[in-house]
Amino acid sequence: MGRKQRQVCFGLRLLVLLAVLIVIAPPWFFSIDTYFALMRFARKGLSFKEDEGADIVFTNATIWTGDSIQPWAEFMVLRKGRILRVGNLTQLQYMRIGSKMEVVDLEGKFVTPGFIDSHLHFLHGGLQMKHVDLGCVNSRAEFERKFRIAAEDVESGKWIFGSMWNEENWGGTLPEASWIDNVTPHHPVWACRIDVHTCLANSMAMALANISHDTVDPEGGTVVKNIHGDLTGLFKDMASRLITHHIPPMSVEERREALIRASELALSRGVTSVVDFGRVGASEHPWDDFPEVYLWADAAGMMRVRVSIFLPIETWQSVIALVRQRGFMLSQWLHIGGVKAFADGSLGTRTALFHKAYADDNSNYGLLALDLDWLQEAVLGADNAGLQVAVHAIGDAANDHVLSTFETVVSKNGPRDRRFRIEHAQHLSAGAPERFQASGVVASVQPEHMLDDAYSAMRKLGEERAQQGSYLFNSLLGNGTHLALGSDWTVAPIDPLRGIQAASTRIPKGWSSSWIPSEIISSEAALSGYTREGAYASFMEKYVGSLSPGKYADFVVLSHSPLNDLARDGIPSVLATYVGGCLAHPKPT
Repeated sequence: MGRKQRQVCFGLRLLVLLAVLIVIAPPWFFSIDTYFALMRFARKGLSFKEDEGADIVFTNATIWTGDSIQPWAEFMVLRKGRILRVGNLTQLQYMRIGSKMEVVDLEGKFVTPGFIDSHLHFLHGGLQMKHVDLGCVNSRAEFERKFRIAAEDVESGKWIFGSMWNEENWGGTLPEASWIDNVTPHHPVWACRIDVHTCLANSMAMALANISHDTVDPEGGTVVKNIHGDLTGLFKDMASRLITHHIPPMSVEERREALIRASELALSRGVTSVVDFGRVGASEHPWDDFPEVYLWADAAGMMRVRVSIFLPIETWQSVIALVRQRGFMLSQWLHIGGVKAFADGSLGTRTALFHKAYADDNSNYGLLALDLDWLQEAVLGADNAGLQVAVHAIGDAANDHVLSTFETVVSKNGPRDRRFRIEHAQHLSAGAPERFQASGVVASVQPEHMLDDAYSAMRKLGEERAQQGSYLFNSLLGNGTHLALGSDWTVAPIDPLRGIQAASTRIPKGWSSSWIPSEIISSEAALSGYTREGAYASFMEKYVGSLSPGKYADFVVLSHSPLNDLARDGIPSVLATYVGGCLAHPKPT
């Protein structure tokens, strides 16, 4: 088709569209946005020229673009790591494929934008990959055996770290230091529960930290003692810092290796962008990882996953100083997301803050992890400086307190596109979903937490409370709330496809039916939560989140569609992950 023919084709398509719309569309439909949309649609009849600089074409695929203007496509054209064009195979035949342009046949496979994990602890996860894995332990004897084996391979005096234990796996009895003291007499031990809100120290670790039965609970935490007042070795929430302050810091080399390990794992799961909320237990050194790991990796060309970083809200003035010097986008790989605070603990450790006491502990309402007046002043200052603010809230009371804080800040600082975030938003009171939408608060949720909590929420909260207020994904979406999905790795695996299955089925392991089926969301809504909604939640929608012209060519090739019945067809396999148009997983040979 020559140039003149293309122009005629374009004109005819546009005239037909306008004629139809004049007949059927109401007058308000004709806005300037409509005009540009019509122009884009009509121009699809035009062909590409070889001199437009396209360097690679991915074709013969079923592409879910995540872009409402063109949700589906069969080919993508890339130029210098960005999307140049998407379309169907009919349009591709009008394109001139130059001799220097690479063509990749995806053989009919399903393609999505690269997944975005909207909440995890990236370097912490990479470090934890070297810990004693307690996730499958189902007895005291096995707990002890794991540490006996670990102690045999670790030099005397060195710390041993464990993670992912869950007392529900062996009947609910919490571990104690006495379980492992006999097998670790020469090693301090620090082993954290699956949610990282309760950790176990052995007697040697407590001795090094000068912990005794006289040690008082710090604000926002608990040093757990038995009925006789003796130490058990358990530390909840802010009390963990009494131990972690005495753990030697990880070396720069260890943390850089952790970034590489974490990146490889993420890419193998189709994750191309993450929102990193920092190393758990490393809040006293919140800036160390930024220059020593992330800036180093960026300068050395070692970044393989795009990272948006949130730092503790206590440091907001330092964060804004950095932003004013360098901007939010430090490079295509690094983005300063904002600042984060903690409002409460977790359901698993009964430290999530509720309006009513726990059903199985009627004197316990949970823990408020900070002073609310202080929180309001910190959010006012950070928001006024232009920073995005995220707050961890699990219980219904914690969520209500945070929503009230956000509402006050909006009224005082005035309207702007701020995208406040509540991280987790697991248990909500009546009316909370409407408050999220009214204040434009993003709900950053983790579907796999729901499957873990289903076993214990009804016992800890009572069946009626659990059914009414737990993981209200569909209620939030129905009110127009932006729902960003993540893993909270290492609390749950970094695996968006498993998260999509969890959100769209809500069937815990071993169950035959859904937990609170009215809160199921569609698999497409879940996929959006891991792509375009994740990008929106971090002010990154100009760069990632959909396969749209101008955005980075980050995408995943899957064995089959995740939009089908995942309970029937199973979770797809990640066949390939591309970042900036380059194959990142599996590694090119």
